[in-house]
Amino acid sequence: MLRKNNAGTLMVYVAKKDLEEEVVKETDGADGKIFTLANGWELLFTNLPDPLVLPQTFEAKRLA
Repeated sequence: MLRKNNAGTLMVYVAKKDLEEEVVKETDGADGKIFTLANGWELLFTNLPDPLVLPQTFEAKRLA
């Protein structure tokens, strides 16, 4: 799930890992957006709508 916290920072919640981390970097990849989390994970999000309406649940693939 993607959402913004009270400070306006983009946050990612991964339910299967019970993990919530801040997005520290956004990169445009060939297949979609790559979000780098504060813990070092890189998640690939394909088919993100523009504009992004939050909070919302999306499918993502972990790259690193």
